[in-house]
Amino acid sequence: MPAYEFAVQVRTQYLPEQSNPDRDQYVFSYTITIQNTGSIAAQLISRHWVITDASNATQEVRGLGVVGHQPLLQPGQQFEYTSGTQVGTPQGSMYGEYFCVAEDGHRFEVPIPEFVLAQPGALH
Repeated sequence: MPAYEFAVQVRTQYLPEQSNPDRDQYVFSYTITIQNTGSIAAQLISRHWVITDASNATQEVRGLGVVGHQPLLQPGQQFEYTSGTQVGTPQGSMYGEYFCVAEDGHRFEVPIPEFVLAQPGALH
């Protein structure tokens, strides 16, 4: 029985040169590494993000692929990309899921655990 599993790791960074705190604009980059930890090749087709700032303003983002790619990952292979988001407070969070299709046609979701976006010094 094939295993349909991807592991997701996230690193975030605050981008002061693109942010404007006077206008409540805080920009963050996030680098994601997706690894096929299952036993069958699968392709990442689309993504869904829920982005929330500290005042509970939420935005949802859906789209095909990641940064213009729909990577097909063989077992053990990984794909890394960097993207970004803007929130209206010095801290916020993101979570979501990737929708994938294995080479045998099986469809599955890969949850992306919640991660924190924080301007350095903003967390107490």
